[in-house]
Amino acid sequence: QWVYNILEKKAEADRIIHENPDPCNGFVLVPDFKWNQNQLDDLYLIALVHRREVKSLRDLTAEHLPLLRNILQEGKEAIAKRFRVPRSQLRIYLHYQPSYYHLHVHFTALGYDAPGSSVERAHLLADVIDNLAMDSTYYQKRALTFALRADELLFKKFQEAGRV
Repeated sequence: QWVYNILEKKAEADRIIHENPDPCNGFVLVPDFKWNQNQLDDLYLIALVHRREVKSLRDLTAEHLPLLRNILQEGKEAIAKRFRVPRSQLRIYLHYQPSYYHLHVHFTALGYDAPGSSVERAHLLADVIDNLAMDSTYYQKRALTFALRADELLFKKFQEAGRV
């Protein structure tokens, strides 16, 4: 509901850094709660897509390339304009597994070791775009490795199924 409240401007409308209002290929760029917005060393923003049916990396196909390209291009431009952070100094990625199932993209300062920015969980947006351009159903077919904590429900489900 938090995501929908932001998208509908019922909450945090004053925190929006950039918006592309297109219902199909648009998104809202907002600062992540982990970032205090005072220092650029730990810059952290989130792009929330307007489309509600796209839940995670697994849902993406070549149909979503215009959306993903908009996020990549407009997100970098908005951050460069607002915070004067060069595009080359950004890490832009998606999590798998995500912490919530509404497609969102993370923008962090390249030098910031943000939680979840490691290879076990983060998939660079530029790589995602390239993979989908080569194969529309790449993320429906690809085995995706991800780390889980022992206390997570999903880990327990894997244990019960004999998959761990």
